[in-house]
Amino acid sequence: MSSGPTSTAAAIAARRRQAEQKIASVEKAIGQLRRERGRLAVRAIAERAGVSATFLYENTAARSLVKNAVADSRSRHDRHGQAEHEHVEATWRERALNVEAELTRTQKEVLAQRQWIGELMGQMRDFDQMVPGESVQSLITENTTLKRRVQQLTGEHRKLQERLEGARSNLRFADRRIADLEAQILEQDR
Repeated sequence: MSSGPTSTAAAIAARRRQAEQKIASVEKAIGQLRRERGRLAVRAIAERAGVSATFLYENTAARSLVKNAVADSRSRHDRHGQAEHEHVEATWRERALNVEAELTRTQKEVLAQRQWIGELMGQMRDFDQMVPGESVQSLITENTTLKRRVQQLTGEHRKLQERLEGARSNLRFADRRIADLEAQILEQDR
């Protein structure tokens, strides 16, 4: 066995070709995983490329390819996650604002109805002293109708109050869930 400069140069050239073939396999594997929307991680790339994870860490060119692919994948994933988070948050916030606006409107209407009932009750007392029995009966009927309307508005007010509480609770849950998912994503990316 001769171990001269020629055989050493041939061995180095063979190792270089082998490393170049492995780097080409790594590039191909990264491309496939991107097209398949697979997870870009060192182990997944090594498995797909048919190389060891050690090769990906030790070879400078391979390490650079993997590092850039993983960073690009994370930034794309982060942008997508942020956009989805903002959309969910905006939806819940909009629902809560709509319920609050409707609740405010209902509260104003209930207050106006109560004031009107108070005025009518005062007028009934005045009429009771001045008007014969039939007019008093029609006022009593109208008063009863108004009381029913107040009860109906109070029920609507209660329902809107419950919806508002539900929307607020859902928003808090969504915020906690989003925070948990973001934490999981950060843990997975490490």
